Amino acid sequence: MPVYTLPELPYDYSALAPVISPEIIELHHDKHHAAYVKGANDTLEQLAEARDKERWAALNGLEKTLAFHLSGHILHSIYWANMTGDGGGEPLAADGVGDLADAITESFGSFAGFKAQLTKASATTQGSGWGVLAYEPLSGRLIVEQVYDHQGNIGQGSVPILVFDAWEHAFYLQYRNQKVDFIEAMWAVVNWQDVARRLEAARSRADVLLLAP
Repeated sequence: MPVYTLPELPYDYSALAPVISPEIIELHHDKHHAAYVKGANDTLEQLAEARDKERWAALNGLEKTLAFHLSGHILHSIYWANMTGDGGGEPLAADGVGDLADAITESFGSFAGFKAQLTKASATTQGSGWGVLAYEPLSGRLIVEQVYDHQGNIGQGSVPILVFDAWEHAFYLQYRNQKVDFIEAMWAVVNWQDVARRLEAARSRADVLLLAP
């Protein structure tokens, strides 16, 4: 069976400075993200053992643990690709991301409105979590989701295309307890080319949600 692996960073540790320090990138990727990968793989092994031995007492806990680690792995994999040292600003047709810019305007009224909503959703997540821009296939629109931990409070069919990590390990060494300052700074490193590619891919997945036979 395939196992989950830690993706390599698409840039070096210093590529996102001064928005995110090299120390944070190294610890975040090599320690925190790696722990979610290991956790997902270990939990799959424990679930296989439970099936083989028909020992179901720990099933509820294992299923929750798998969701936690797997969602953490997926969101972090998107997070690294969502950023670039040459990013930021606003998605524009002149930069080849006009479809993304149009989708944001159609779904949120304006880029400014979208930016304000995702910033607030990220900065006000209770405890640990994420702010997420997602493509929602039932309506064909973009939505903002406020994700608790890695997996809670989300729509079942939405596809994340831009994620802001609001866990303390993402910013505390550099920004201390100023989560809002970190989220505001994040806009300077958004890789709109990557976000646009993810939107295009999400839109191409026709009939992903079969709500009726």
